[in-house]
Amino acid sequence: MSDWGRPLWIAHRGGGRAAPENTLAAIRAGAAAGFRMVEFDVMLSRDGVPVLIHDDTLERTTSGRGAVAEHDFAALRQLDAGAWHGRAFAGEVIPTLEEAIALLVALDLDANIEIKPAPGHARATGDAVARTVAARWPVGRTLPLFSSFDFDALDAARARAPEVPRGLLFEAVPDDWRTQMRTLGAVSLHCDHGRLAAERLADIVGAGIPLLCYTVNQADRAAALIAAGVRGLFTDCLDLPGQVAGH
Repeated sequence: MSDWGRPLWIAHRGGGRAAPENTLAAIRAGAAAGFRMVEFDVMLSRDGVPVLIHDDTLERTTSGRGAVAEHDFAALRQLDAGAWHGRAFAGEVIPTLEEAIALLVALDLDANIEIKPAPGHARATGDAVARTVAARWPVGRTLPLFSSFDFDALDAARARAPEVPRGLLFEAVPDDWRTQMRTLGAVSLHCDHGRLAAERLADIVGAGIPLLCYTVNQADRAAALIAAGVRGLFTDCLDLPGQVAGH
């Protein structure tokens, strides 16, 4: 099997369980654990700033309330995005995509940037994320990988920055996955390992498509997926046996 050029293990939401998700602290935690690739989620503030956060709403991972898309960046920046995870992270802020890119470069990390639009903002989010990466990613450096559950968001990213590779993201892989990949010009397929039938896995791997699975937190399951030809494993656990050797 040829090397597709990216690390096998990918720290989920920056640093898995080691730090508050989708923060600069999380990205630093992933790097500190020896990971060479991280994944994080990006959506837009009300005034169009791409920021790192997973949920449409603020309650779970910040001190704020309400929808992310209903707050300007200046208001989002005042929130605490770390205290929920532990006292040591109190005061951690919601970072911008620009800040995350600067840290990726400083730490020499590869990245999967998941475009996570709030409802009704798919194309605007895909466009803004792609525009930011095109403007801020250093020339000559391996480009990050975009992914999204939202077809329109990924299509908008392709229109804005066709040079940035795209991965098509599903919970369960649909029967028309080949058609969707061709339509988007996707280079990889990402899915929930718990909803991946062995036959579908074999079809994808047999077609030569890099298959990436989330969220793999057990060493035995990881070993089985690797043996079956899976090329990337998103994980919350940064200390599973064999991870460092598999980076």
